[in-house]
Formats: sequence, structure tokens, C-alpha cells
Amino acid sequence: MFNHFFTLEWKSFVRSASFSTNLFLKIVMVLGALYFIAVFTFLGIGLYYLLEKNNLDPFATVNRFLLYYVLIDLIIRFFLQKIPVLNIRPLLPLPISKNTIVGYTLGKTIVSFFNWVHLFFLMPFSFVLLSKGFSTIGVVSWSIGILALILVNNFLNILSANKEVLLYGLGFIILSISGLQYFQIIDSTLYTTSFFNILYSSPLSVLLPLLALVILSVITFMFYKRNLSLDAGLSIKQKEAQTENLTWLNQFGTLGTFLKNDIKLIKRNKRSRSTIFMSVLFIFYGLLFFSGSIETYEGPLWRIFAGLFVTGGFLFTFGQFVPSWDSAYYPLMMSQNIQYRDYLNSKWWLMVIATVCSTLLSSFYLYFGWEVYLAIVVGAIYNIGVNAHIVLWAGAYIKTPIDLSKNKNVFGDKQAFNLKSILLTIPKILLPMALYGIGHYLYGPNMGYLIVALAGVMGYAFKNKVFSIIENIYKTEKYKTLAAYKQKN
Repeated sequence: MFNHFFTLEWKSFVRSASFSTNLFLKIVMVLGALYFIAVFTFLGIGLYYLLEKNNLDPFATVNRFLLYYVLIDLIIRFFLQKIPVLNIRPLLPLPISKNTIVGYTLGKTIVSFFNWVHLFFLMPFSFVLLSKGFSTIGVVSWSIGILALILVNNFLNILSANKEVLLYGLGFIILSISGLQYFQIIDSTLYTTSFFNILYSSPLSVLLPLLALVILSVITFMFYKRNLSLDAGLSIKQKEAQTENLTWLNQFGTLGTFLKNDIKLIKRNKRSRSTIFMSVLFIFYGLLFFSGSIETYEGPLWRIFAGLFVTGGFLFTFGQFVPSWDSAYYPLMMSQNIQYRDYLNSKWWLMVIATVCSTLLSSFYLYFGWEVYLAIVVGAIYNIGVNAHIVLWAGAYIKTPIDLSKNKNVFGDKQAFNLKSILLTIPKILLPMALYGIGHYLYGPNMGYLIVALAGVMGYAFKNKVFSIIENIYKTEKYKTLAAYKQKN
């Protein structure tokens, strides 16, 4: 039966309307996987000798920071790991047991790249430990325990896709541990180091993470099995309707109507609400660049890079998926007498308002000096004048229907990336860095900021002309977009 499921998924893949795009992305993903395999392998081989060269106890140091290794793995999974699913509606009336359907679907997550890539670090590092005279049983127990924790992350990630309480709880724990460590209040690694050391010194202790893995896998299995029915897990949840008039937007005419729809969409759906949360996180992203905590980011070009992201969080997370946010009712919209110009203008204003708010909220960066905040303001000007246009332009080529009830994959799905949309990232990020670099290295930093700001002002000045071009592109791609939104696989 598992072989039959695999055959069905293969046919779904090759018969998809986006097969050529998916095939290209699969090749890119394989190349990316090979890169990370190489990185993990070299890290597993060389980490012991690198720590030893710096007069550190390699095994004790690794055990100390394994807590953050596991937590970072969980964070990366939440944003990047796609939860495997089956189109189970046609399967439920057939004589196929629920155990088989759920078992196959969860089994796909076990063989995910996010799980087995860690073996390319654990196995070489374990061999190095053995070559240094460490106990064979202890090293095997230690490796199995860590691998079990990685698989625990796998099931936590699956459950967090359906339980917001679990997601927010995990987020609170991670932020608390990191914050207490950063402000030197409580060093959590002092306690977790003992646990990882015990995995080596007392091999029977490996039963603890294995037991946690078994319990969590059973909970996940039972949860999905319990909701595997047409009248339960797949039914549409009914909620009490709440009306919001937002009458103050009526004064803006058609623009106000679209803005009201967007505001309601953001407030009422998980996926769109996640963009607000991500926008706030982007504001603090600049601390990596402006606080001097990472030496690599102290170069002058990184300042303008940080300024773009500090003020452009909403623009990059929400703007890049226009018009996908409206995919559920996009065919209905296209059957109405709606001008593309009005529709795009409302999205543009929404991104401008969010960019201005982010700029004001990031005023605490004045603590690091006026030049730092100047980079942020210049980044905001470029985002409003140029990047806001570019994300709308790229949206015409991103034909990814969005499920607003789910908050997974905030940064997008596989169909969100194609050659045209990738090429359009160049003027969003690399062009302002190049413009700043020209001004900075020829005349000084102020000239670099001036050139980038002028580019943003010019983009705003030619807004109507640019919008005419974008409008024509949307009209050209209209029927391709409608066909893509009807694809279920």
C-alpha cells in the first residue's frame, strides 16, 4: 500500500501544471542539499580539532552548546520544513485503514532531509571521538540520544502546525532561554550540559530521549488519526461572525474598499497575522549589524542591507505574495468591474504605511548613533520608492495559492520561486548595496546614503509610469494566474 501511495504522489508531481517549475526547483534543492551535506560533514570532521586548537575541551564544549543546536533546528523547521500531506478525501471511502494512511504520511516526515542531514555531522564527529579513545558504547549512546531529540523536533513541528498554543509555548521557551543567556541572568547550558554528558557516561540514560520520542510520535499519530474524517478534521470550522465597518476608510473611495478588505484579511487569518509578527522580528534584525556582535557584519555595505530589512519586514513577507493573498476569491474579483490600478494601489499603500510604522518603531537604533538610524531611514525611502514597486511586479509571476487558515511557510512555498521572481530580487537587495558602495568608496558614506535615497525618490516620482507597466504585466498573466489558483496539487 505504501508503494501505491508513492506511485500516486509521483503521478501527481509529473502531471502537475507547474511540473517544469517543480523539476527545476527539485534540481536546485538537490544542489542545496549537497552543499549542506558537505558543510555538516566538514564540521563533523574538523570541529574537534578546531576546538582543541583553541585550548577548549572539544566534547564538553559541544555538549554545552548542543541545546542551541537543537533549538535552532526547531526554529529552522518551523519556517522551512514543509509538512507532507496526502490528498486523503478520495482515500477515506476506500477500504484502506486509517493507520495505513496516517502511518505513511508521518513516515514521510521521518525520512525528511531535515532529519537525516544531521547524521553527516554526528557520524564523522563520533568517529573522531572514537579515534581519540572515547568509549564506543558511550559515543553510540550519545549519538542516538541526540538523533532522538532531532526526531522529537520533527514531531513538535508537525503538532505546532495545528496547535497554536504549542507553537506560542515553544516560541516563549526559546525566547526566554535565549534572553536569559544573553543578559547573563541564567546560563541554561550549565544544566543541559550535564544531561548530554550523562548520555555518554551512563548509556542507559539514552532511554529518556527515546521514550520522549515514542510518546510524542504516538501523540502525533493519535491526533491525526482522530481527526482523519470528513466530518471532523476536514470540516470547515464555524465561528461566530463579527462585522467591522471601518467606515473611516470610505473617504478614500475604491482605495478605501480594498484597504478595508486587506485589514480584515490580516486580522482574521493565521497566515496573514504571521506576517505582522515577522515584521516586528525584522525590526530587531538590525541588532546583528549595528551592535557589533558579529564582526563579519561591520562592513559599510551591510548597513544599507540592514536598513532595508529593518523597515521592509512587512513588504518582504506580505508584499511578495500579492495577489496570492486573495487567491481564494481571485476568480470572483476578476469577474467584477475592478481596475487593476486601484487593486495594486491599495496594496502599495498598505506596504507604505507598514514601512513608515517600522521606521518609527526602529527609532531606538539612535542609541547606536545617527548614522545607524540614517541607514534605516534611507532603507525605508528605497523600500517605498523602489522595492514596493518591485514586489508588486514580482507578484505577477508568483502564482501560489495561499491557505489563510495555516501559518506555516511564512516565507512562501515552492511555487513562489521561479526564474523571473528570483531575478527581481537583484534590484531589491543588490542594487541599493551597489549604489551605496559607489557613493561610499568614491565620496564617503553620506554620498552613498544620498544616492540610495535619490533612487527611492525617483522611484516614487515615476510611480504612475511604473504602475502602468505593472498593470499591463498583471493583465498579461491574468489567465495563467487564474489557472494556477485552481490547481490542487
